[in-house]
Amino acid sequence: MLGALSARVFLGTVQLRLARRGVPVFAYHKLAVPPPETVDPFLYVSPKNFDKQLADLRHAGFTSASLSGVPSAQTGGMLKTVITFDDGCRNVFENSIEPLARHGFRAIQFLVADFLGCKNEWDIAKGDSPENLMDEHQVRDWLAAGHEIGSHSSTHPNLRHIGPEQAREEISGSKKSLEDRFGVAVPHFCYPYGSWNESVRDLVAGAGYSTACTMRFGVVALAAPRFELRRIIPLSSMELLRKCEHRLRRKLRFGK
Repeated sequence: MLGALSARVFLGTVQLRLARRGVPVFAYHKLAVPPPETVDPFLYVSPKNFDKQLADLRHAGFTSASLSGVPSAQTGGMLKTVITFDDGCRNVFENSIEPLARHGFRAIQFLVADFLGCKNEWDIAKGDSPENLMDEHQVRDWLAAGHEIGSHSSTHPNLRHIGPEQAREEISGSKKSLEDRFGVAVPHFCYPYGSWNESVRDLVAGAGYSTACTMRFGVVALAAPRFELRRIIPLSSMELLRKCEHRLRRKLRFGK
């Protein structure tokens, strides 16, 4: 089953081997065709490709899991995966609910608590394309469809670059805000920009979260640190190579 050709197109041989050792947690951001002016086109996955990726996962025998069920190893021949979205973009709401349901998967959306119904100001500040974010009604529809929400902080700062009190408020305040607004538990956190250190990690643990997601590559193996969960960016090897080349060209041209 793991050797299915259709799955290899998306997962690749290396990722299929990794999946035998732990639970792959996929990290998505935006479901749309990247606009020409975007700084980072690799944060986008087209709706067509997303549908194909879900089909590949299903055909390879993967079933949906929650972050509450990891860290754990794949057991009993059951292949589990977790699908995550960072930022709460409206195009995710518009383009994911139907294919997720059709392919039998559930997902978690990490929301920036103070920016519901607004735009991705943290991306705009670095010259990237503006995107509408899910509003309160769309978040409620997302939850009604059987999906989860988590916290991506209150305002999406780099938590390593702000003081401990501000970081504590970003982490704890966003949890309380989302729980009060939507009446559901918010046990999962995702570090903005994937940026964290031991102090930030300890603040997340102290705020009462159960897990936290990073952007470090890998699967969630048995006994993985709960506040250092690794994820996989859903790009092919060629796309990952182009992403590295794109970033190098920008660094050489703009110095960032």
